[in-house]
Amino acid sequence: MDYNLAINNKGIAIANNESVSIKREDMSIRKKLGILTDAAKYDVACTSSGVERRGDGSGMGNSIAAGICHSFSADGRCISLLKILMTNECIYDCRYCRNRVSNDIERATFTPEEICTLTMDFYRRNYIEGLFLSSGILHNPSYTMERMYHAIFLLRNKYHFQGYIHVKAIPGSDAALIEKMGYLVDRMSVNLELPTAEGLSRLAPNKSRKTILTPMRQIQNGIQQSKNEVAIYKHAPAFVSGGQSTQMIIGCTPETDYQIVNVAENLYKKFKLKRVFYSAYVQVNTDKELPALPGGPPLLREHRLYQADFLMRFYGFEAQELLSEEKPNFNVLLDPKADWALRHLELFPVEINRADYSMLLRIPGIGVKSAQKIVKARRGCTLTFEHLKKLNVSLKRALYFITCNGKMLYRTKIEEDYITRHLLDVKERLPIDTDGLTYRQLSLFDTGLFPEVNSLRAISG
Repeated sequence: MDYNLAINNKGIAIANNESVSIKREDMSIRKKLGILTDAAKYDVACTSSGVERRGDGSGMGNSIAAGICHSFSADGRCISLLKILMTNECIYDCRYCRNRVSNDIERATFTPEEICTLTMDFYRRNYIEGLFLSSGILHNPSYTMERMYHAIFLLRNKYHFQGYIHVKAIPGSDAALIEKMGYLVDRMSVNLELPTAEGLSRLAPNKSRKTILTPMRQIQNGIQQSKNEVAIYKHAPAFVSGGQSTQMIIGCTPETDYQIVNVAENLYKKFKLKRVFYSAYVQVNTDKELPALPGGPPLLREHRLYQADFLMRFYGFEAQELLSEEKPNFNVLLDPKADWALRHLELFPVEINRADYSMLLRIPGIGVKSAQKIVKARRGCTLTFEHLKKLNVSLKRALYFITCNGKMLYRTKIEEDYITRHLLDVKERLPIDTDGLTYRQLSLFDTGLFPEVNSLRAISG
């Protein structure tokens, strides 16, 4: 019987008619694959590699900044084409986890050789560019980590795979195993699981915040030490060259958005993480300690947290600026940046030709690339709204917060309710001034690619 893998609408590897070079006697690997890819779909901490390490020509594959291939599951999660658990066996009884020991589900475990076989065959077929490997806890953390290390060691040294590899470190495992693994992989991550220690003790009694943070600190120290060694010895081996990340489940415990963004900010500052991932809680178990979620997974909340995360990492925002104890949760109607701007209208409108880079980043409708272009462009000329349009600034959002040469695009009230109504207007109705006049918005579909400023004429309301 031939064996091959494709991706169905849930992002799970399945069989089809084209053959892959897996031995006939190993047909049970197909069933394992279906079980263990399905078990891995809730782990979202998997993105591009963030490294520029090309193969040396002696092995197969390389790892470049574009990272690994992605697919999307039916519930909107971004997943790797080969994202698997080594095993869904687990000695822990975390209430929120499908693989907990008390659940009566079908179990499977890959051998290290099977992981290598799958990875190499998938890569040869151009299905993947790398491997994401996590695992339940088999027997104990160190035993599990040792088997994962064995698989990655074989993949790198026996099969000479030089592509991207991301491995989940197992909290509580021997530090020596984590260190050895770090020299083989591009990225490692340790799941924080839940935002607070209180939530963790209530829903995951076998885990502790200290046990989770210990390998996170070890990886951080290893990365820094490796950078120091590479600075002195050019060919020193790299340790977790793509950095480390973590994941938090959102909506499973009653923490506010304010608590969550503060936890994320501390992780970025204290552990130098590359990414904090937020996973909307999906109800897979029935338990009195778990929320009912009649409206389904809190995906909008997850989205707002990712937006806030980008503001903290790339836009210079602090968690304390975005939320407070008095306002502990994000606005469901407005993105965090627009919400912040509306609560600080005393800072607006901003003159686009004089504002510094950090202030430009705080204007709704202006992103990092647009801000960089504005700073560069205004060295040679005085910018107008037409120039901003050419620089791909979202004027529909920015027009309420900026001036060019001391003038706004339209006569607009700098009032929170007024601006909020227009930002939320799905019909994109234009501002109306006190004289009852309305104005035509700049559009990419105007006649001519970039109409002259005098084409922005007033029309009767």
